[in-house]
Amino acid sequence: MKILLLGKNGQVGWELQRALAPLGQLVCLDRKNADLANAESVKAALLECAPDIIVNAAAYTAVDKAESEVELANTINATSVALIAEYAKKNNALFIHYSTDYVFDGTKDGLYIEEDAVNPLSVYGSSKLAGEKAIVASGCRYLVFRTSWVFAAKGNNFAKTMIRLATEREELNVVADQFGAPTSAELIADVTAIAIIKSQSSDLSGVYHLVAKGETCWHRYAQYVIEKARGKGVEIKCSSEAILPIPTEQFPVPATRPKNSRLNTTKLENNFDIVMPNWQVHVDRMLTEYLEK
Repeated sequence: MKILLLGKNGQVGWELQRALAPLGQLVCLDRKNADLANAESVKAALLECAPDIIVNAAAYTAVDKAESEVELANTINATSVALIAEYAKKNNALFIHYSTDYVFDGTKDGLYIEEDAVNPLSVYGSSKLAGEKAIVASGCRYLVFRTSWVFAAKGNNFAKTMIRLATEREELNVVADQFGAPTSAELIADVTAIAIIKSQSSDLSGVYHLVAKGETCWHRYAQYVIEKARGKGVEIKCSSEAILPIPTEQFPVPATRPKNSRLNTTKLENNFDIVMPNWQVHVDRMLTEYLEK
């Protein structure tokens, strides 16, 4: 089995290199070898590799910048995705792709299921939805995993930023009316590996929600990581009580975010026979690695 991984150096791509390595012959490419902004580059990579499975962890993810780079966001997140899906259909390859909670407008009362109406509020969300639709329309075998609030031990993330700021300032303002589940790239990669194994014996094509269990808001998330950091001996200037909750409107950004990013994972868990852990599990792992290195 030959697996082609696109976007090997991103948060999810980095973890996928580890998780997919035992499953077959793994070819990992970055933007230098397969640039989704360039259709010819993508075509050449597919033809040279001739994969049985394509895992696309490459994406345009600069949510706010996308509002002024509409064409580029759509090229990477939709046009090139459609090209890969067409190749997968023609060559009977399985196409695995990652999407986002941003396909929803966040107005639902409760957890979103896969069949709920989509209504993206941003260029980024619209471009990712267009990619989803292109995959489904192609008729290829596919797994589309919608995820949210992705973090990784590698590189920067919200938790690390909060800890850094809390060592510098005595008071912080954090948005408290956006809700979701912090989801680790490590978890996404491990679930992807399980899904590939399960997909060898049956066609489980579909759109799935892949997020950690539970929910929080950015404000409570910040308080959680600050308390964990303090417990590990980090000298914190800002107590958790001095992290002040603010509404989204007080933190203006170019792209509108959904206030409810809570996704139901029942379909994923049932079809792939897995149990998603609570969000704190992988946040704690990441913090231990970060704070005790």
